[in-house]
Amino acid sequence: MNDSSVTPPAINLREAVKKLDALPAMPVIAQKLLALNTDTDEGERQMLLLVEQDPLISAKLISLSNAPILGATRKITSIKDASMLLGLKKVKSVATGIAMMSLKSKTSTGQLKLEDLWLHNLGIAFAMQAIVRAMPRARRPADDQVFLAGMLHDIGYLALAHLDPGRSDELHTYLAAKTKRPALQIERSILEMSHDELGGELARQWNLPDEIAMVIRFHHNPDVNDTVAAQPLVRMVYIAEKLLPSFGINEYVEPGVSDADWEALGIDAAQAEEIVLHIAEQADQAVQFAASFA
Repeated sequence: MNDSSVTPPAINLREAVKKLDALPAMPVIAQKLLALNTDTDEGERQMLLLVEQDPLISAKLISLSNAPILGATRKITSIKDASMLLGLKKVKSVATGIAMMSLKSKTSTGQLKLEDLWLHNLGIAFAMQAIVRAMPRARRPADDQVFLAGMLHDIGYLALAHLDPGRSDELHTYLAAKTKRPALQIERSILEMSHDELGGELARQWNLPDEIAMVIRFHHNPDVNDTVAAQPLVRMVYIAEKLLPSFGINEYVEPGVSDADWEALGIDAAQAEEIVLHIAEQADQAVQFAASFA
């Protein structure tokens, strides 16, 4: 007789991620958006049509376009208005991020609450907007890359929930109980691969842009040589997570941003206090925005 209450044995994550069909599939609309060339009239038309035909993405994009952090000075009421305000590349990036973070798993994500992960990634994306505004213009990454990097940096948690729901639950239960122990430290004690490694594998399978894939893989280790091509995005996420510890999800990181971290972005460390205040304001906006779609 089978005992349905018996917990299935833990899988080997390093072996599982090698299988092309093991990780969750990228949402179809995200695949289509990433493949579009918005530098052509036809690409622009197709992108706007894709976004307009998805009620969830359309509503979230319009709402997000009205957020002060994105520079709205008038009421945005349509995708066309949003594209005129933000530019086509940023609309594409935001819509792609929303599509991926709205991914519906075929199985329950258990202790990982997708709405909490959405809030966390959105908060980091908003915080990065505050950081980029303090950087010299010549050092700033493209706006569309900033938002997409923030929205997708922690998709590794989604990969874990898909691959091994049991240990995903174990991890998030532990993270909730040990609120002042660094998340990576906990992950490495109970998993073969931490969320940044798993996210990197998912990014590879999804054929995400190299810079975004490197942000996902190295956002907790911005100083490794492999991150050179993805700077300053990697360090921006690293700093944002330190300034918003355990925001949305229980992913505690050691606080404290060094002068060297700010200087690597071309920011005078004397500006840090003001930037931290701006980030707190953006976090409040992220909470309000996320709540409107609860």
